[in-house]
Amino acid sequence: MADRVTVIGWDGSPLTAAARSALGAATLVAGAAHHLALPEVPPTAERIRLGSVALAARRITGHRGTAVVLADGDPGFFGVVRTLRAPEFGLEVEVVPGVSSVAAAFARAGMPWDDAQVVVAHRRTLRRAVNVCRAHTKVAVLTSPGAGPAELGLLMEGVHRTFVICEELGTDHEQVTVVTSDKAADHTWRDPNIVIVIGGTAPVTEDGGWIAGRDPAAAPRGWTLPAESYGGLMGEGELEPLRAAQLARLGPRVGDLVWDIGCGSGAFATEAARAGAAVIAVDRDLRACERTEANARAFGLQVQIVAGTAPHVLENLPEPDVVRVGGGGVAVVSAVADRRPQRIVAHAATRDEAELVGRDLSEHGYRVECALLQSVELDTRAWTETERSVAFLLSAVLPDRTA
Repeated sequence: MADRVTVIGWDGSPLTAAARSALGAATLVAGAAHHLALPEVPPTAERIRLGSVALAARRITGHRGTAVVLADGDPGFFGVVRTLRAPEFGLEVEVVPGVSSVAAAFARAGMPWDDAQVVVAHRRTLRRAVNVCRAHTKVAVLTSPGAGPAELGLLMEGVHRTFVICEELGTDHEQVTVVTSDKAADHTWRDPNIVIVIGGTAPVTEDGGWIAGRDPAAAPRGWTLPAESYGGLMGEGELEPLRAAQLARLGPRVGDLVWDIGCGSGAFATEAARAGAAVIAVDRDLRACERTEANARAFGLQVQIVAGTAPHVLENLPEPDVVRVGGGGVAVVSAVADRRPQRIVAHAATRDEAELVGRDLSEHGYRVECALLQSVELDTRAWTETERSVAFLLSAVLPDRTA
């Protein structure tokens, strides 16, 4: 095992005395091509071109001498330190951090970033990163080849955002460009780059907040809220007990895309967005679309509204993770199941209707559960019944997509 392992973060500025000292004593240096070209790298040191960090860690584990790993920015923030410290390598490291690329990008944009979400986009995580950009008003995306500004822009179709694209930060080729999301695919962007995605309206905190990202105290408590919070009158399929059960079955979370088909007042769409998920709300009634947009805006949430009749309007929507079918019957449920979301919830007024929906979901390969939900609301001043609702709740899970 190496006698000493130092990880140096480089942000384009001159190396600190501690970094120069560690690098000068190194017998092995790992880094990208531009790191290995630094004049401070000893000419006699073994050099490893950093591709797979895990492979480099194995080489360092077997090295007898002093090792240095060079990385951009802060190597402890979505960087190499996590891999090097993994139990299978057993490396104890010293870290000399640089300014993180995220901090540098926001500095170039002249913006605060304690209220930002930060995500990493690889080919396998690109869709989830896009969903975070759909759901939040300020996101920093650490990109990678094949999952860069152009790909982000293409997958953001239907949602307007502004991209601040920072290329090759800290180098002589550094460039900062501002474009709208629909124009990002018109350009070729140099790696490495970071994209700051901005759009929508977020609640303003006078004191700057107390926690990074979205302040949970900015929203009222409770998974679901009463009808009065959404302007009053709701249909049978939107009553609070049913909504709470649907949310519990779907479990929307950050990185998910939720479809709410037959959104009505927008109560469910708003509550799924409050959980951090991206939401597309669909309804054929323009008044329902307007009400949903107004309710989401009142809570400072970003919900994409699509006016049209399901199932046809669903054909060009991006792939969902979980779906609530609030109307349309078996035809809509079947069209949704064809898209293979991880989870689907629907409701029915009668047992016969519930059986039809459940059979269709089972034929699509879903594991189906059905429960009869009955709720009775009482006036606690006189303990008399004020409202009663009954519905069959159907929930379906795709066994091969249970994560």
